[in-house]
Amino acid sequence: MASIKCKKYDLKGVEAGIVELSYDTEKEVNSQLVKDYIVALRENARQWSAKVKGRSENNHSGKKPHAQKGTGKARQGFLGAPQYRGGGRVHGPRPKFDQEVRMNRKSKRAVVQHLLAQKMEEGNVIFLQDDFETHLKAPKTKAMSALFSSLGFSDLRVACYGLPEQVAGWGNFIKSVRNIPRVSCNVIDNINGYDILVNGKIIVMASAKEQLEAVLKR
Repeated sequence: MASIKCKKYDLKGVEAGIVELSYDTEKEVNSQLVKDYIVALRENARQWSAKVKGRSENNHSGKKPHAQKGTGKARQGFLGAPQYRGGGRVHGPRPKFDQEVRMNRKSKRAVVQHLLAQKMEEGNVIFLQDDFETHLKAPKTKAMSALFSSLGFSDLRVACYGLPEQVAGWGNFIKSVRNIPRVSCNVIDNINGYDILVNGKIIVMASAKEQLEAVLKR
């Protein structure tokens, strides 16, 4: 086990202390395992439901477009053939509902722990005092925009994580940041490796410290 320190700020962007977390360093993760995790996550997010109609599925009459002989044209037998407007498509996409990419649960957890610990060591994870009842009684996008500016997050992708069932005012926080470009909010239990990679900074509510530490240890 090892420990790592993250800075904590208040809702005005003023540093309010240090949060220390411990995490498991025994699990080995290499770049190939990280790639496999991201590929599996993105592939499994697809619906695989794209579908077009073939010639047998189109609603066309069985009448021939023109006579078989005597017109000087190539013989044609069906208006629903692919060469006609509105005809069936050749080799089009079909539903594929068995394309799940499987990955070991322990490997998934190890990748998330590795990426999260790496993000913390780089100083890209901060904690935010979630005293919303005092400083955020109603949604205030202007106040949250000023907060991100003071933290230097204005031009970065930022992911915010909290505990909506325990933190009063979490809904006001979400409403305050949802109109700020490149800012997203989610529950701490839903944190995943892809979000950790694509977001430049991660903000965690102070009340979610134990849950985040559990993610680092599980």
